[in-house]
Amino acid sequence: MRWLIASLLASGVLASSVVVEYPLPRPNAFPHDPAVDRDGGVWYTDQPNSYIGRLDPVTGAVRDYPTPTPGSGPHGIVVAPLPDGGVWYTGNFVGRIGRLDPATGTIKEYILPAEARDPHTLVFLDGKVWFTSQGSNLYGVLDPTTGAARLFPLTRPDAKPYGLVVGPDRVLWMALFGTNAIGRIDPADGAVRLFPLPDRGARPRRLVADALGIVWYTDYARGRLGRLDPATGRVREYLSPGGEGSGPYGIAITPDGRIWYDEAQRNTVVVFNPSTERVETVSIPTAGAIVRNMSVDSTRGRVWLALSGTGRLGKITVPPRAP
Repeated sequence: MRWLIASLLASGVLASSVVVEYPLPRPNAFPHDPAVDRDGGVWYTDQPNSYIGRLDPVTGAVRDYPTPTPGSGPHGIVVAPLPDGGVWYTGNFVGRIGRLDPATGTIKEYILPAEARDPHTLVFLDGKVWFTSQGSNLYGVLDPTTGAARLFPLTRPDAKPYGLVVGPDRVLWMALFGTNAIGRIDPADGAVRLFPLPDRGARPRRLVADALGIVWYTDYARGRLGRLDPATGRVREYLSPGGEGSGPYGIAITPDGRIWYDEAQRNTVVVFNPSTERVETVSIPTAGAIVRNMSVDSTRGRVWLALSGTGRLGKITVPPRAP
């Protein structure tokens, strides 16, 4: 197996951090999103080829599962906690949500209402699957026990709901990539509250919530990392090391509170320490990676990257945080 290792761009805390690349065997593989299971395996969506894949990091072996509907374009992916334990994904091209049973490899598809023509990102919460539908300007929730989906259109035109996460208080946070706002969804009734971002040109794409409920987001259009305090509505912004054209995209947070995100136009991963506001960067070895999403393996101290543009998955072993 060819593992490619990056050199560190910045000195200091991350001097031991590298990106280990795992080339995927399928020709023209395009891993869009990753998700980690309890055993440390990495599931991913291969969007143009319509496969769900799983990488065993120990052996490097990859197993592919074709989606039941050809050309489904799987996009988002998440491994649900027990008792469900399934691998859930969005069929972005055909308006479906799928569940792969990791024990048998079988996939069950749920057909969404016609309005939700492009399900995007999804999360699993309290036995239900919440999802965004960017082109349809709505979000929704699927009840797997009945197969019924409830849709919630956004009143702001062209809001383009994109990234979606669950906060520590079990509410949902949604990035509105088409406008300068972030949405808070109450899972009890689906009601949304919009938090405007101060710059009209802001375009939040992906987001995470830390242990205190602070929402961190990547502003793809303006090359910034943003911080929203829901209690006050206050927003702080940090210019990304690569500048305004760096294209911040995929984002994750490790248990120590550090924020990790990708500069899609610079081929780097940025690590931001909220306590000190110190920023460091790690190079991705193969050019053109475009990390659309990340996933954290808290048990093993790893950050996984979907290197869409190069047909690889990437792994960073998380070093201890310096004082």
